[in-house]
Amino acid sequence: MIRIWGRKNSLNVQKVMWAVAELGLAHERLDVGGPFGGLDAAYRTKNPNGLIPVIEDRGTVIWESNAIVRYLAARWGQGLLWDPDPARRALADQWMDWQQTIVQPGLSPLFLGLIRTPEAQRDQALLQAAAARLHEAMALLDAHLQDRAFVAGDELSMGDIPLGAAVNRYLHLPIERPALPALQAWHERLTARACFRTHVMIPLS
Repeated sequence: MIRIWGRKNSLNVQKVMWAVAELGLAHERLDVGGPFGGLDAAYRTKNPNGLIPVIEDRGTVIWESNAIVRYLAARWGQGLLWDPDPARRALADQWMDWQQTIVQPGLSPLFLGLIRTPEAQRDQALLQAAAARLHEAMALLDAHLQDRAFVAGDELSMGDIPLGAAVNRYLHLPIERPALPALQAWHERLTARACFRTHVMIPLS
């Protein structure tokens, strides 16, 4: 059984939980991080950064959410989340990295500012700049999705998981957004999946 450390309202934990559910893997999730605490010295023997999530699978311990999704796909998702074709798999890989390097730097300050910071303490200039960066990134993703059902082609892959979790958060933030029809259609395809609804479509907190 796979053990997962992390609270369910964490975006990075949601990625892992969605992947595990798509693959039908037996698992146990332990609430740590945020109000649950637990990121102590014992936890840091698993992840020296003291961050969530961490998984343990048959003695293999992994941290960093996108690395965990890749591992799960490679070990348990051959022909499912893990595409046997190297070119299509590289396409999924590049969008996973793009989520971390381009989307997250805009999404994190916007989420923290709007959801976890009292209104009187918000830095409006920071929020506006983050929103502008994020809108620009989402327009790029919208263009990519114009002629494909999922990030790497016609089927769900590991590439959809980090981006799908991030985009769901973006679409539920209390902000105005540009028209993104292809992105919206892709998100609707994701919402048709029970695993996505269960592990990703939860209230922002």
